[in-house]
Amino acid sequence: MSLRVIILRNLKKNIKNYYLYVFALIFSVALYFSFVTLQFNPSIDVLEGTIKGGAAIGASSVLLVVIVAVFLLYANTIFIKRRSKEIGLFQLVGLTKGKIFQILTFENLMLYFGSMAVGIFAGFAVSRLILMILLKILQVDAIAGLSFSPQALVQTVIVFSGIYLLIMLMNYLFIKGQSILSLFRVVSLAQQRVEKLSVWSILMGIAGIALILLGYQVSSQLFSGKFTDMAQLMGAMLFILGSVIAGTYFFYKGSVSFIFNLIRRSKRGYLTIKEVLSLSSIMFRMKSNALLLTVITTLSALAIGMLSLSYISYYSAASMAKNNVPNDFSFYESELLDKFTAVMESEGISYEKSVLEPVWANLDAKSLIKEGNLLDIQSDTIAVTVLGDTSIGEDIQAGEALFRGMKEGMMNFLPMDKLDQITLSTAEKTYPLRLTGFAEETVLPPRFNFSFPVVIVDESIYQELKVGGSPDQEFTVYYGVDITDRSQLKNANEAFAGMNSFKDEYGANSQYEYEMGQRANFGLIMFIVGFLGLTFLVTSGCILYFKQMDESEEEKPGYTILRKLGFTQDDLVGGIRYKQLFNFGIPLVIGLSHSYFAVKSGWFLFGTEMLTPMLLVMLLYTVLYSIFGLLSVLYYKRVVKDSI
Repeated sequence: MSLRVIILRNLKKNIKNYYLYVFALIFSVALYFSFVTLQFNPSIDVLEGTIKGGAAIGASSVLLVVIVAVFLLYANTIFIKRRSKEIGLFQLVGLTKGKIFQILTFENLMLYFGSMAVGIFAGFAVSRLILMILLKILQVDAIAGLSFSPQALVQTVIVFSGIYLLIMLMNYLFIKGQSILSLFRVVSLAQQRVEKLSVWSILMGIAGIALILLGYQVSSQLFSGKFTDMAQLMGAMLFILGSVIAGTYFFYKGSVSFIFNLIRRSKRGYLTIKEVLSLSSIMFRMKSNALLLTVITTLSALAIGMLSLSYISYYSAASMAKNNVPNDFSFYESELLDKFTAVMESEGISYEKSVLEPVWANLDAKSLIKEGNLLDIQSDTIAVTVLGDTSIGEDIQAGEALFRGMKEGMMNFLPMDKLDQITLSTAEKTYPLRLTGFAEETVLPPRFNFSFPVVIVDESIYQELKVGGSPDQEFTVYYGVDITDRSQLKNANEAFAGMNSFKDEYGANSQYEYEMGQRANFGLIMFIVGFLGLTFLVTSGCILYFKQMDESEEEKPGYTILRKLGFTQDDLVGGIRYKQLFNFGIPLVIGLSHSYFAVKSGWFLFGTEMLTPMLLVMLLYTVLYSIFGLLSVLYYKRVVKDSI
């Protein structure tokens, strides 16, 4: 029989086992090609000037290559082990290791590069859709053209040819390092079986849960003021990372077996067929796959966390714009204000003008200073911005004060939640005041108060502070312009954007332009993180699916026995559903839990709202991840059906 006939017969015989591998390869190539195509697409030029879109995508493609390469190498490891008996049979009939490697090389050559060609075509077909999604996220009004990039094609071919060479090197080392006897034992040794739950496993399981909870506890105190400087803060972050990762490994290595063993003991050995096929199997399998599951869980948590934080920033763009530009248009110089209002009047756009003259006073900081304060306040006083209640439409009684522009994150740095008395002072006089509350809505841009809340006092006290003088500041008057007819806001922003005198002015801002700038920057980050997260989601889901394929083949003789004992196909499939719920559900739940506490510890540094963006990301990730669990159940169902 010729070598070509052997290759074709083996390819035909094994293609049914490679269908998901082929799909994942096509998907990876399509994803990479379409991603790199964006870098060279002329439409991406509209992003220049605000963000370097092409450069950011090009840098991110390196990480995409790493994810895809690790996945393909791991997938190849699984499939080469599944064919170990076949390789052993080839040696028994007289084929040399060189000939066997040659067969696998040509077989993979046709499969790999055929899939790569399909993937490039698919990537080109969806590249315009992906560009449209990017422009939609960035809210850029531009035409998404469909263009084929020779540079992207060359880059894709080079990258995946390099991965192919690594796969062939891995196959060569595997074949060269295995004897005929070891080839027939690879599958049986691939999974570690644990017959008895040892004391060490119990201790490891308890330690795993304790380390995870400890990491969560420290993360909740990360910005509470407990860590006094950046060195301690970085040390705490590294401790959290190490504690959670080690705890996750110990959880899979011992905690799952320990918990499931307690459940099994509580039933005193009376297990249903569903519990036998789920609890008992998971106890033994997860321990042997602890390292793989730890990596998948950690990277899943990282992907969910980063996507959540980037979406929080994107989602909060409007509120962040409101905080930084309180009015539709903000000015710090009367000349710029006059130029703009003159244009508004010539265009027939109605507006309202507000003028605020903040004064600065010293706030007694002793009540704000506590041991371990992250802001490390060295002085007994803090310079704060003060406004009278009349200028902003508030009604503050004499002897009272209100904090405006109080961000939620500020509570993590300064202990103001229980503050009820403050003291303002000038060089000549002090003013003890009762603090009546906090309000999130700001009235001045951060450059007036350095992101500290503005203190609103009674008009009489404000006038006294104004006469008493204040420290020298770059800006002393703030001018705000609001468009009264909201239907004219678009025209006003177009007029603002068209005034060349405002292009490089530090003292003129548009709330709308600020929001669009935030959406552009954080939208690109969210798009890139989402793209990489989707790649990792698919690759990790495929890896878990491949593991289930392996396990199903090993467990097939057991299904045959159970069928002969009288259990129906529905009985077995019911247990398999529970098993897959644990197989895919446990890593998913642990990953979501890790990402929740990671995001919760510092989300306020990225935006103004946490819950909605994070839950949307988690829901999307859960739905996509569950698809692989359903595919595994369908595969097992076919195995059970063929078991008798």
